[in-house]
Amino acid sequence: MGRFRGRSTTVLKPKSTHQVSQIMKWCYDKRIGVVPQGGNTGLVGGSVPIKDEVVLSLSNMNNVRSFDPVSGILVADAGCILQSLTDYVAPYNHIMPIDLGAKGSCQIGGNVATNAGGLRLLRYGSLHGTVLGLEVVLPDGTILDQLTTLRKDNTGYDLKQLFIGAEGTLGVITGVSILTPPAPQASNNVILALPSFNNVLPLYQTVKRRLSEILSAFEFIDRASYDLAVKHGQGRALSDDEVAGAECFVLIETSGGRREHDEEKLSDLLENLLEADEPLVNTGVLAQSPAQFSSLWALREGVPEAVSKEGKAYKYDISVPLSSFKDVVDGTREHLRTKGLLHDKAVKHVLGYGHVGDGNLHLNIVADAYLSEIQDALEPYIYEVVASHRGSVSAEHGIGAMKTHALHYSKSQVSIALMKKIKEIFDPRGIMNPGKVLDND
Repeated sequence: MGRFRGRSTTVLKPKSTHQVSQIMKWCYDKRIGVVPQGGNTGLVGGSVPIKDEVVLSLSNMNNVRSFDPVSGILVADAGCILQSLTDYVAPYNHIMPIDLGAKGSCQIGGNVATNAGGLRLLRYGSLHGTVLGLEVVLPDGTILDQLTTLRKDNTGYDLKQLFIGAEGTLGVITGVSILTPPAPQASNNVILALPSFNNVLPLYQTVKRRLSEILSAFEFIDRASYDLAVKHGQGRALSDDEVAGAECFVLIETSGGRREHDEEKLSDLLENLLEADEPLVNTGVLAQSPAQFSSLWALREGVPEAVSKEGKAYKYDISVPLSSFKDVVDGTREHLRTKGLLHDKAVKHVLGYGHVGDGNLHLNIVADAYLSEIQDALEPYIYEVVASHRGSVSAEHGIGAMKTHALHYSKSQVSIALMKKIKEIFDPRGIMNPGKVLDND
């Protein structure tokens, strides 16, 4: 995105946990700031130095340590790329519980450090549930070995949870033990064109009821996002005539154990939706081949790439009630219009897409350039809107350097004070990823 830039002179690329420990001990003694770095796919500046910290890259720590095909428990170095782990467990008929558009670059350690959500959280839950254990090097070089492969361990404080989502501010994750689910024997998807956003909630209720256990993803794409994805070659599922009356789109994925059963459920769902007295959808396209399956997903996964091709993006990933998705997007557009920043000046598009199942809206504002007047118009406006819904200023990307000033919109002063105490316990010299998550006051 080009919004954050540090002044580091040194990148260290250890190959073992022992080397990470030695590096951290040295930096701790010398009070040198350290920025752990994974695949550099973050969007909030969490892996970018603020000043001249040492960059600690985990990319050379990329070995699978063990995999149990019976339990599905994978133990891997933190620098393993998510796609590589997906490919590793595939022959054993397992999948990774997390799936991201950046899976070809992001690393599992970074996924855990940011508590990445992804496309199928609806089916497989968050990393707080699927990560069984962690190996972490603390700021003073101490190795905290909690790399357990136990599904159940009820012995005292669950310390690993502190590092999931801490964005490298408490220690360096070097190893991950994670539960991988069995691969579905059949996957399918369908894209639906809706005449009104007001139909999304009742559609979600209907889909959950009729697809139940095989529903794995329910993605929302507003019209602006769809048009931008198609414009930049990310796929075309529907003809111009079919999308003419659509205000938004929904992509549904199923993952089950028997193809015939799942296809029958999907067909019945489509028939029910299209033949209703007051249809919730205008039309729909059901994938008929693996290529079409990928093409439909490309429409959703390709939106961020289309946004980057269109201009400079202000990206906000927020959690708000599903019923307010459209109001937040429309409200932001109107707010920019009243500031005189929409279309005729700097801002080209305001669009929204995201994960309906977990209330995660990706609000993107696309401009010709990053300008202070746009930034000032967006913040704190967006954060105040989120706070009014008792939402979260970060649903899955983290706080990083971008949102430290906005943390109080989602966390109480009591919560922030406790977070600072935890930071002080683990990192009394303040060398771990300084300037991220918490203000440096």
